[in-house]
Amino acid sequence: MKKILIFISSVCILSSMTGCSDFFNQESDHVIYTENRTIKDATDTIYSVTGILGKLQALADRTILLGEVRGDLCTVTNTANGDLRDLAEFNAGDDNRYNSPSDYYAVINNSNYFIQNADTALKNNRNEYVFMREYAAVKAIRAWTYLQLAINYGSVPFVTDPILTKEQSEINYPRYDIAAICEYFISDLLPLAEKYGREYPRYNNIRNTDSRFFYFPINIVLGDLYLWHGSVTGNKDSYKQAALRYYKYISERNGDNSSYPTGIERNEWSQNSTSWDRTMSDWGDFFMQERYSADCELITMIPCDSIPAEGNYSQMRYLFTATTDNNYKSSIIPSNRMAEISEAQEYCLVNSNGSTVTYAPKGLPYHRSGDLRLYSIWDESYATDRSTGDLFEVTSIQKYYTRNVHIYRKQMVYLRMAEALNQAGYPRMAFLVLSRGLTNESINEDVIPYLTGENIENDLNFITQFDFPNTQYIEYSLDHITAGGAGLREANTMGMHSRGSGFTPMNEYYQLPYDTLRTETEQIPEMQRFVEDKILTEGALEFAYEGTRYYDIMRFAFRSDNPGQFMAEKIYARRGAGNEGIVQGEIKKDLTNKENWFLKWKGSIGY
Repeated sequence: MKKILIFISSVCILSSMTGCSDFFNQESDHVIYTENRTIKDATDTIYSVTGILGKLQALADRTILLGEVRGDLCTVTNTANGDLRDLAEFNAGDDNRYNSPSDYYAVINNSNYFIQNADTALKNNRNEYVFMREYAAVKAIRAWTYLQLAINYGSVPFVTDPILTKEQSEINYPRYDIAAICEYFISDLLPLAEKYGREYPRYNNIRNTDSRFFYFPINIVLGDLYLWHGSVTGNKDSYKQAALRYYKYISERNGDNSSYPTGIERNEWSQNSTSWDRTMSDWGDFFMQERYSADCELITMIPCDSIPAEGNYSQMRYLFTATTDNNYKSSIIPSNRMAEISEAQEYCLVNSNGSTVTYAPKGLPYHRSGDLRLYSIWDESYATDRSTGDLFEVTSIQKYYTRNVHIYRKQMVYLRMAEALNQAGYPRMAFLVLSRGLTNESINEDVIPYLTGENIENDLNFITQFDFPNTQYIEYSLDHITAGGAGLREANTMGMHSRGSGFTPMNEYYQLPYDTLRTETEQIPEMQRFVEDKILTEGALEFAYEGTRYYDIMRFAFRSDNPGQFMAEKIYARRGAGNEGIVQGEIKKDLTNKENWFLKWKGSIGY
């Protein structure tokens, strides 16, 4: 077994106009590699890949926090540290702990080294390439990391060769914006997607966790790259390619001719409820499950250390949850805006015979009006002050009981596919993701009959690439409610809005607007705007506090008629919590100015 060395503790990377002598912390370790420059030994490869995964740990909490506290769904409390408050107020300076581009470049530089030095030509006695799984996995990690860097900083120094000397570090590397980052890595990953899009390094369990969760599926990363590229450039074909990549992941997740349906986990009022005082839940904490299976929700996580002393121990549970360890004082709580979005939904309850629809009343306590997903994760209770014995109210967000940080999950892939489909010009198909779920039956009923115009053949060819066989994707229907499932195949697919707002297909307040006196073509732009709004809202309901909200708003802003106004209105809506102990969170920057959407660091990186 070859000894693993830590190389170049004094190397820095990248600057724009000057040398990079201060770009990286001089004491940090930036390149992990073996003493043999060519990585062709199995042990070398395992250590190199796990070393890169170790570098990702520094990005775990930050990925959630940068994507959440700058959004509109949460508010920081007086308990929050100053860096977190500054981040929420768009006032993060160079010394802010969450503004550290060097951590991203540590992942990138190690990835660059591995990609350049891995022996990808080596074959085994079955004539199979030995290390291509690792090579593809590292390329996907690098692409994901660069995308995170770009959407947080706007314009970033770009390098794909490992920086191993002080001289290399002082080169003036070119700046790439979001579009350029997407274009480069789309070209970089596409040649690997067909053969290695579902192949991962076979390391089995590491620290009792299935290592298949540790990787970033190439087709999902490609979907994200295409989606961001379409959003910042307006390229319609990019949206089509994004939708196809997300679908390709879904269709191949469990092998050829397999399925990966949404599932029917949901939080709902009990049937025939008249008092509106109790709920039943199949939704629960399933998104925190970390057991790999054919239908599991989790796709990708960043594994973190199991004890605080190890150095990369996630702080998420202490920031979002009131525990004895933080004296029952969480740093991040839901904003009033989150409550408004949730309570604005109309919960549709269908009785057991399917003849009556009832809508939950407004004004119910504990956020039980509207969508029930917020109620299921927002815990409000009381604790006793240790010094005075007085009771005080505590608030927790129940999404962070695991030590690991989750990045991708199944519903995220489906909703982003819907976003891409809508922008590509197919709002009816996008709306199915929200309302009924995608099956060939729902597509044949609600999409294909409405295709019109001079491009109908091209549209049909595009739509029919999405195959959701009725034998594998079984829609949760009214029959499942009225028959209680008796004599029916077990449902495994439903519209995402039904996960918290009742039976959406019969919800009169959640229908795609359509005027029978006008042509389909005339109405597509209006339907797109309607579905766009529903998708952004669904993202808030489903993924609140999972690190996606700020980026979702930014992506939607890029393609709006007035990006600055859109961004400012959405983010400023979080203000006004007004509760005791809550920081009002005055936003320090003018968000109508696009430059203020991004972080900056010492003049070396940033928009």
